[in-house]
Amino acid sequence: MQKNEKKDRKKHFSIPRKGKTILIIITSIIILGAIGYGAILLGGSMIARDEALILDQTTSIETLDGEIIGTLYNENRVYVSIDKIPEHVRNAYVAIEDRSFYEHAGIDMKSVIRAVYKNILAMRKVEGASTITQQLSKNLFLYNDKTWTRKTKEVMAAIYLENKLSKNEILELYLNEIYFGHGVYGIETASNYFFDKSVSDLSIAEGALLAGLAKAPNGYSPINHPEKALERRNLVLQSMDDAGMIQTETRLVEQGKTLGLNVQEKVAKPWVNSYIDLVTKEAAEKYQLSIDEIRRGGYRIVVNMDEDAQEIAYEQFQNDSYFPGNTEGVEGAFVMMEQQSGRIIAALGARDYQLGNLNRVTVERQPGSTFKPIAVYGPAMMQEDRFTPFTLVPDRQMDDYMVSNVDNMYEDYVTIYDALIHSKNTSAVWLLDQIGVPYAKDYLREMGIQIEDDDLAIALGGLKYGITPLQMMEGYRSFVSGGKVVESYTIDRVYNQENELLFQVETNETEVFSPQVAWNMTEILSETVESGTANAGEYHKALAGKTGSTQHPFVRGQVKDAWFVGYTPEYVTALWMGYDQSDKDHYLTGGSKYPTTLTKTILTEIDKKNPLAEKFIRPDNVKDLPEPIELPLITEANAEYTFGGLSFIRGKIKWNGSDDERVIYRIYRKQDGIDKRIAEVKGKTEYIIDNVLFLDNMYYIVPYDPLTKLEGVRSEAVELSW
Repeated sequence: MQKNEKKDRKKHFSIPRKGKTILIIITSIIILGAIGYGAILLGGSMIARDEALILDQTTSIETLDGEIIGTLYNENRVYVSIDKIPEHVRNAYVAIEDRSFYEHAGIDMKSVIRAVYKNILAMRKVEGASTITQQLSKNLFLYNDKTWTRKTKEVMAAIYLENKLSKNEILELYLNEIYFGHGVYGIETASNYFFDKSVSDLSIAEGALLAGLAKAPNGYSPINHPEKALERRNLVLQSMDDAGMIQTETRLVEQGKTLGLNVQEKVAKPWVNSYIDLVTKEAAEKYQLSIDEIRRGGYRIVVNMDEDAQEIAYEQFQNDSYFPGNTEGVEGAFVMMEQQSGRIIAALGARDYQLGNLNRVTVERQPGSTFKPIAVYGPAMMQEDRFTPFTLVPDRQMDDYMVSNVDNMYEDYVTIYDALIHSKNTSAVWLLDQIGVPYAKDYLREMGIQIEDDDLAIALGGLKYGITPLQMMEGYRSFVSGGKVVESYTIDRVYNQENELLFQVETNETEVFSPQVAWNMTEILSETVESGTANAGEYHKALAGKTGSTQHPFVRGQVKDAWFVGYTPEYVTALWMGYDQSDKDHYLTGGSKYPTTLTKTILTEIDKKNPLAEKFIRPDNVKDLPEPIELPLITEANAEYTFGGLSFIRGKIKWNGSDDERVIYRIYRKQDGIDKRIAEVKGKTEYIIDNVLFLDNMYYIVPYDPLTKLEGVRSEAVELSW
């Protein structure tokens, strides 16, 4: 009885063979499914590169006033978070592209079966079955994949994304990644391009129009194909109605609207290209932001460009009459900085610069005589016990170094003041020899100028490699800023994608010259513009500067480089012109008067927009530089006896001299041997001699310059007589 009961229990708890088979099959299916799903996820993770989830964004370059002057990008996209995209815009995409988006796990099997069925019936592909997640996967990871396995990879990547990201994150990526035609990527950029508004302000009809572009952005372009775009938009609205996302009444109202475009076509601004190029160079050098990173990273770069000054300079550079050459192709470079801060407000790297071309603002050229103030005269006058503006220096050719003045005119001796105003080559070379090349190079280094040269040709700007317009501008800044230099800059600050401040400029001034030397140089260079080598052209407000030109190496008597470097109380400028190649077939047919005239024209036009200063203001801690004294040629000298005074009989000498009361007149009496100087009078043209009865009575007058300590031409001798 017990044995039978045990057998009955055994039978009761045993599983039929058929059931075991079913259980094994189910378990196997589950295991295989899990393995397959795991394989899909693994394959998806290999296809879905994480870096591809970080979309390229547009970097904007804007002025301090917030005006965008340019953009740099691989794909023109401004990223926007999902919470900034209205629900009706999101719904429009879901309704037309993937109505079951919030239910499926990456692929929609119903849509796949329906698409396969319709395609079989039509014997061709008439309907796709890609979900939004699949479309995103294809665009992010497989856009270059042309293999027959691409669809499989797309599915694997889509399932992987659904496991990695939330639905909102997927939709956010999709709406920011999608291409809208016309070089526009992402919903925010498209909204601004087509409607001049942010996506957050889009109406239902506007959102539906953009959603309609997902299928074929070029084919449904509202600009090129407005009728197709309208039809497609209304289909999207109908889909939203069918899906219960909008009321039928709302759909009818929205379908009754026009396209309502307000297209923001990009206005070409060729004048900003040079400046943008300088910005990218500075970003790489100072902030380690490569051009590839800038084009990808969606930065906001705030720069110092003055739009008026930049455009004015560009427009004037288009005038051929300022660029003299024996053939076409005369080029130029111009750079302008705000002297107080070091901000570069304008820069032209060519007459018509295109991004990627040679930016001549940073190309080294032979500076010619523009180098004299910073390489010779400034350093020399720092030795105030030896050299002042009115120190006499030789102006003659010397055996030690054969150098000629441009006009082949020599005055034997001139003041430093006159040597600089009239750009005396002989005097500059002599002075550099006196102070020493190493001494001069020390000052150049403090200005940030490194040169390899070690000979007296430095005085004339004869350098092995030359110097850039940017460096020339920075060097001359020392004269208008009390002797201090500062590194110029285009970038004020940089923000990242989240509008967080990454970098902000920090400037440091270095004192190179004393305030007195800087002011003396300003006075001299102002006179150079007024009456010296830089008097070409017209500008009626405060301007100081120096010209420079270099001889052509292959064409005798012609010019290779022509310069003007100058400054107003507000700005410092440098302008170069010449050919990129120097051969016998390319030479300038005019010299430095052309860049001088062009600079003055640019300043005149800027002054019309923003009035510039009438004069330089002398700092409180410096002395005025007196104007040079011009010694008169004394005429109509005469001498006569007069009565009066203690001696009763006196001699009176009179003459015609100068209106300048600073002139000193020395009165000499002729006698055997060396004539005797009996008196000096300042600012007067007569002298009374006491006790003349028993003295020789032949006299003459010599004008004397107390600044240069130089005597002029003596008058004719006159005799005291009744």
